[in-house]
Amino acid sequence: MQQERQQILILCLSDSDLASKTVAWSVYDGSRPPGDVQMQTGDETEPPYASVLTAMQDGWRVIQLPSLPSYARGHEHETGHLPYEYVLERMVTIDARS
Repeated sequence: MQQERQQILILCLSDSDLASKTVAWSVYDGSRPPGDVQMQTGDETEPPYASVLTAMQDGWRVIQLPSLPSYARGHEHETGHLPYEYVLERMVTIDARS
């Protein structure tokens, strides 16, 4: 019996352009067996996709766009969270045997 499972990909880009460079990422794979270890921070040195655009070309769907940051005058160069975070998803078919 085949079933669909969701995969979530979070890509943080260097700026708001969908073709800009991936600087951080996370993958959550609902198709993996229960108890299987998901990707951990620092597992990979290369991102799964160079940009959101290349992920879209491989079948990922963008489900969340970031709100563009609004910096108060004088605070433009302070560091904090990564502001250009995109959430993508795709459905994959698995063979679910009982």
